[in-house]
Amino acid sequence: MNQQEIENLYTLMEFEASRTSPPEGFPVLPDIPAGRYTDPRFHELEKQHIWRKTWLFAAHIDELPEPGCFLVWENAGQPVLIVHTMAGEIKAFYNTCSHRGAPVMTEKSGKRSSLTCNYHGWSYNHDGELMSIRDPEDFNGLDKSCRSLISIRCERFGNLIWVNFDEQAQTLLEWLGPIAEEWQEFQFDSCRLIGRHIFDLNCNWKVAMEANTEVYHVKSIHAQTVAQTLDDRRNVNTFYPNGHGRMVAPSKKASAPRTIAPPPGIKTIDTVGPIGRECTQSYGIFPNWVSPLSNFFLPPLQFWPNGINKCRFEVWTMAADWGDGPKPDLVNMWTNEDGSELGAVLLEDTQFGEAIQRSMESYGFKGVPLSYQEARIYHWNQAADRMIGIDNIPAELRVAQVMGEEWIYPNEPRLAQASQVSAG
Repeated sequence: MNQQEIENLYTLMEFEASRTSPPEGFPVLPDIPAGRYTDPRFHELEKQHIWRKTWLFAAHIDELPEPGCFLVWENAGQPVLIVHTMAGEIKAFYNTCSHRGAPVMTEKSGKRSSLTCNYHGWSYNHDGELMSIRDPEDFNGLDKSCRSLISIRCERFGNLIWVNFDEQAQTLLEWLGPIAEEWQEFQFDSCRLIGRHIFDLNCNWKVAMEANTEVYHVKSIHAQTVAQTLDDRRNVNTFYPNGHGRMVAPSKKASAPRTIAPPPGIKTIDTVGPIGRECTQSYGIFPNWVSPLSNFFLPPLQFWPNGINKCRFEVWTMAADWGDGPKPDLVNMWTNEDGSELGAVLLEDTQFGEAIQRSMESYGFKGVPLSYQEARIYHWNQAADRMIGIDNIPAELRVAQVMGEEWIYPNEPRLAQASQVSAG
């Protein structure tokens, strides 16, 4: 983030604190249809389009540190086998044997000299090529070159491994757009994995995710935690292409400076600028990544559907490389000491999820009216409809495309309005 962008953010913080209504020209946001959280039709459209066409963060290189290592990944509802090849590449395949469809690897992770299906012994190398079959004399004219594992798009952003089931999708860097450049200061190419845990929640995955994409709830849900230090009235939301978003909120001026010492064993990421050091700087990557990024931690939260009214909540903690020293004692910044339960802030965010879901399934739930503070949710939904294909969505489940390009980064109408306020 360059100096001008930093100055712009501080200007916008003061603009947000001074306004008494949404910015001039900001559209009225129509209600989000209720069925997007409860209707099986919309759930199926998400499966067919959103989870099939987007880049999904799947693994960290520390989970496949050497050639021969593999990881079975099924968070998106498909059997995926991620492999560290002998040439040092990371590749992904459907974990489906080309013989009778059995899973090639049944262990969750490990290291093997070859990938051998336990059902009938068909064996593949780490590039997915079929190398040998049992009793080859019983197969007449079998061409092994046509029986490789089916590959899946797999790309890296630094040490983070992403997959995409759409062969026609744009590259990961194109998908991230300007965020990829903003993230350079966080040194994802040298970050290490500290902890990764999954918790089951009894609510639609978007109910859980949306609690982490707005600050409107902070004074109610986090009255004794986040609200003590976060200045929600100075929060600045940014809307990026492809449905991505960012929030930047400073600490309250009366609270203690955020430049606290890191936990034992955690190194400071020295290249992080003043926004990451002094503010809560959180990114939403479409469809299901939310993460505050700081000079201490890179801790993504991810939300995976497990049915219409259930989801899996995955919490990660990554940090700067600790070199030859021991791994930090910290298990996960989002959990208790042994990783068995969510920590206090996330328990506050998730405590009402099941009750919200039950209430949404009532006859009385008609839709969601969103405030300007919650506009990142609306921006996400607009992008979801475009990815699904607006004509594929029943009319009563669509959102209106009211947020135009004039509100999408790098466009920023609020800066001109802020200048008028300061001048007058």
